[in-house]
Amino acid sequence: MPGKLKVKIVAGRHLPVMDRASDLTDAFVEVKFGNTTFKTDVYLKSLNPQWNSEWFKFEVDDEDLQDEPLQITVLDHDTYSANDAIGKVYIDIDPLLYSEAATVISGWFPIYDTIHGIRGEINVVVKVDLFNDLNRFRQSSCGVKFFCTTSIPKCYRAVVIHGFVEELVVNEDPEYQWIDRIRTPRASNEARQRLISLMSGELQRKIGLKVLEMRGNAVVGYLQCFDLEGESGLVVRAIGTACTLDKLSSPAAFLPACNSPSKEMKEIPFNEDPNPNPHSSGPSTPLKNQTYSFSPSKSYSRQSSSSDTDLSLTPKTGMGSGSAGKEGGPFKALLRQQTQSALEQREFPFLTLTAFPPGLLVHVGGVVSARSVKLLDRIHNPDEPETRDAWWAEIRQEIKSHAKALGCHAVVGYSESTSICEEVCILSASGTAAVLNPRFLQEGTVEGSLDQRIEENLPVGCGFCHIPYDELNMPFPAHLTYCYNCRKQKVPDVLFTTIDLPTDAVVVGKGCLIQARLCRLKKKAQAEANATAISNLLPFMEYEVHTQLMNKLKLKGMNALFGLRIQITVGENMLMGLASATGVYLAALPMPGGIQIAGKTPNDGSYEQHISHMQKKINDTIARNKELYEINPPEVPEEILGSPIPEPRQRSRLLRSQSESSDEVTELDLSHGKKDAFVLEIDDTDAMEDVHSLLTDVPPPSGFYSCNTEIMPGINNWTSEIQMFTSVRVVRLSGLNLTNQALNRNFNGLCENLLKSLYFKLRSMTPCCLCHVNFTVSLPEDELIQVTVTAVAITFDKNQALQTTKAHVEKSLQRASTDNEELLQFPLELCSDSLPSHAFPAAKEHLESASSNSGTPAAQRAVTVEKASPMGDGNFRNRSAPPCASSTVGVVKMTPLSFIPGAKITKYLGIINMFFIRETTSLREEGGVSGFLHAFIAEVFAMVRAHVAALGGNAVVSYIMKQCVFMENPSKNQAQCLINVSGDAVVFVRESDLEVMSTQQPVVNCQPSCTGEVTT
Repeated sequence: MPGKLKVKIVAGRHLPVMDRASDLTDAFVEVKFGNTTFKTDVYLKSLNPQWNSEWFKFEVDDEDLQDEPLQITVLDHDTYSANDAIGKVYIDIDPLLYSEAATVISGWFPIYDTIHGIRGEINVVVKVDLFNDLNRFRQSSCGVKFFCTTSIPKCYRAVVIHGFVEELVVNEDPEYQWIDRIRTPRASNEARQRLISLMSGELQRKIGLKVLEMRGNAVVGYLQCFDLEGESGLVVRAIGTACTLDKLSSPAAFLPACNSPSKEMKEIPFNEDPNPNPHSSGPSTPLKNQTYSFSPSKSYSRQSSSSDTDLSLTPKTGMGSGSAGKEGGPFKALLRQQTQSALEQREFPFLTLTAFPPGLLVHVGGVVSARSVKLLDRIHNPDEPETRDAWWAEIRQEIKSHAKALGCHAVVGYSESTSICEEVCILSASGTAAVLNPRFLQEGTVEGSLDQRIEENLPVGCGFCHIPYDELNMPFPAHLTYCYNCRKQKVPDVLFTTIDLPTDAVVVGKGCLIQARLCRLKKKAQAEANATAISNLLPFMEYEVHTQLMNKLKLKGMNALFGLRIQITVGENMLMGLASATGVYLAALPMPGGIQIAGKTPNDGSYEQHISHMQKKINDTIARNKELYEINPPEVPEEILGSPIPEPRQRSRLLRSQSESSDEVTELDLSHGKKDAFVLEIDDTDAMEDVHSLLTDVPPPSGFYSCNTEIMPGINNWTSEIQMFTSVRVVRLSGLNLTNQALNRNFNGLCENLLKSLYFKLRSMTPCCLCHVNFTVSLPEDELIQVTVTAVAITFDKNQALQTTKAHVEKSLQRASTDNEELLQFPLELCSDSLPSHAFPAAKEHLESASSNSGTPAAQRAVTVEKASPMGDGNFRNRSAPPCASSTVGVVKMTPLSFIPGAKITKYLGIINMFFIRETTSLREEGGVSGFLHAFIAEVFAMVRAHVAALGGNAVVSYIMKQCVFMENPSKNQAQCLINVSGDAVVFVRESDLEVMSTQQPVVNCQPSCTGEVTT
């Protein structure tokens, strides 16, 4: 499908002064696409040139339209010397290639330079005319839509979910080519930026082709990452879920809106399903739109070693027939057979979704994960993708076999990541083993009768917890009890999953963020020896991380984890593990017992006393947590349980017991009544440290809740006040006596302080919840730890929040009455010199750097820069940024969630996928690491907003900063940072506007007054 690309350069504004003599600029623009370049006239002596050029036309093939970005370069014309570059704009043409998307891209784009940042803006109009061409050998995949969101997008419904698509492209990294020794840093950075945008275009086109082959029309849960492998190249890889989506045309689909997102969450994700077939609409509520996975505690350690998970572990016959209990065995077998056949056509039955159409998710088996350590310098021909493809295929195969061992045929909430340090690379993949309903996996193969039976058989709210594996030959020891909800099927005692909480799950109380953090030293070694050392450490780290998660879950008095994300990062002399998840008390699972400490070694009185003191602390903590998270499940009398198991709760696994016989444990006299406790063995100082670290986790201040899933379990009365932020902290570990304990303490402190500073800065939004808290840890250099957090704070309705404490009520009243500037969480003075498209500096973000002895009160600016040097601040303020432009459109909202509270998304305009490099040779002058990073992230926000506004959108949902690679060289006063962000550009309409203007479409989106927002 060849096409014609038309570009018009209208004007520029706020350009930098390039001609010292006249303090003005002679600017002209080069427009380049593929190998064709056009130039505008030179507009002499002006900082706000009006070019009003004619339409530049490029006649191109649609493959190029998908691969190439449109490149606009603004230059300063010099008569006698070479023209100076002012900066560039890359525009992705892809959003214009969909049928129902934008028809024109037009707006003011920030002109970006990798050394100086944003230098003015340029107004550009871009159009595409496509000719239809049904060439069956074509290489383009126009018309396939891409979505970052990991649930079915809000105004669509899933007709068929086809399955997993992946692709990987490799190229030589310009930074490591011989020519790099002679060219300028700017030229290298631009070569790199251009290369990555070219590669991601090619990647998207190739994945699109695979989707068309599967007869799909969209990719949901699209996750793209790049690996900087140094000498051996630059890899861009992506995974996603191919679907056939159907647009909901009737406006009615958006209207059944309600004010509370809990209802909204129930309806929207699958208004998609207004009635795709008569059976599913009725009783299909069970699995609303998210999944679960249980990892009975041991599954993990067993699974991380690859060789022993041979498929032959579980007999293929009778899979699940045991767990069917008294209910229909043959029925279950039929369901399994159907789904199996639906999935067996696929190489990898993986879904990158974390939330599902109602009825898709039947059971959850547990978290499955696999890791492997590879040496990059062993790749035979680094320029070809084969070797890396083989590596990933190996890991995916392993995940698949783990899922089979759990009696599941699919993996949901699937993700992949890498961690690279010099020539060693750790590849990781994880997901949640699950049993899916075949209705969505094939087109019209399942007869209606079966359909109805599936839905009658699923008890509401607890079906997903029931074990999919056979009780008689379980892949690992686990304690099963009858489901506390329907009393018919067996459930495990804890459940670990990588997906969001299904909306219909019965939850007691509220959820909370649970983090496990771990550092391990390793010797500096080269190549092979290094890789061996790392692979020997990995299983132990996984085990430790799981142990920590398990203990913290018990300490919170909860019994399930959702949204589990474990990352293991490799550095020159250490490995770090960080696991985050949202803990929840599921009513269907048994009540967790307490934690019992058993000391073994010295027997003197003081030690005993110490132990009993610790035990008391632990018991108090559990009690306090239950109160804090409102966990008071209804008591279940023995008789009703109807469980053949004599005790409602069987013994929990020992945490640190290597060889004790199990009988010992049951004899312990535990103070917790019938419920057996979780025993912590304290047999050395390490174990002592672990218990201490358990107790040092500080609960969030009152009025704050935090979780890393999309919505907070147990809270459903959101208001439309949201505020997104990104925070980066870099810490140098110099001069520490490096031991595992000291490192753990430091890392723990770092994460805790980061959370505390967030609570402090957001204190005026209480009661509020931090959702989608996404921590990323990296070790950019020796002794340098970098932690990046992105999250969104959403307030919920105080009146319905049933606050008990008086202080709270008074505080909220006082805030309501004096909602003025002092109380704003970030003052608005920044507006005067804020970046042009940053019409709300407030929600920009705050960046922090290492030390906390900052001299600036948090309320002073949108940004708190915590850095030892006093220059951290002042310097950022007087950077000459152009004044705010007055524009009619409200600010482009940005959120990592897939929805906007209190609003309806009416149109998806395409995916935003941007990559920026920023380098500086005057790090100290720019305010040190924090000043530099903050300015850069603010510019990235500005550029994302400008691109969305140019497409005609007013928000970015599912926003994610996928990579933030920071390198500094303090002795040379240099630093470089690479950032990769993505999200979905959308048009949303507030519900309040919907009611008023149900007749006419609103032109301008009026924004309600929000604490942290300014509209210009």
